[in-house]
Amino acid sequence: MITLRHERPADVKAREALLDEAFGKTRTRNTSQRLREGRLPADGLSLVAAEGRRVIGTARLWHVTCASGQPALLLGPVAVAADCRNRGIGAALVRRALRDAHRLGHGAVMLVGDPPYYSRFGFSVEKAAAVRLPGPFERHRLLALELKPGTLDGAAGLIRASGRPVPQPAIAAAA
Repeated sequence: MITLRHERPADVKAREALLDEAFGKTRTRNTSQRLREGRLPADGLSLVAAEGRRVIGTARLWHVTCASGQPALLLGPVAVAADCRNRGIGAALVRRALRDAHRLGHGAVMLVGDPPYYSRFGFSVEKAAAVRLPGPFERHRLLALELKPGTLDGAAGLIRASGRPVPQPAIAAAA
């Protein structure tokens, strides 16, 4: 039985292995990663799909802000284990992530992804047409979805990370 649930600390190692399998070890070099680096995902918006104790899917959302001031979430990465694909798990994770984001009061979600896949959830290039990422990206793959109509009206300029930073360990001062 597959369950969708919030990620737990014990899931981190399995999630990272799943992402490496799905996207390769170079995944940390992509432009979207620049917006996630050193940041915590949005509260309550780190999801996994589990089959028994095995993590077989992941989806996370991150706080970002457009240069013109509009807040949004960045979805990704979304991944499903190779032997579990084509079972609707990725779609279920995306739907759950969007439903939870809406329930928590967020107004818009952006992502870099495959337009034919994400269009079925309502994502399109139109609301992301005037925004850009902090690095190279394929314009037709930058997509957006308004959870609340009008949230991205006038959105323009560089998208930047706006989520909480990962806490840094305290370093004792040398005497």
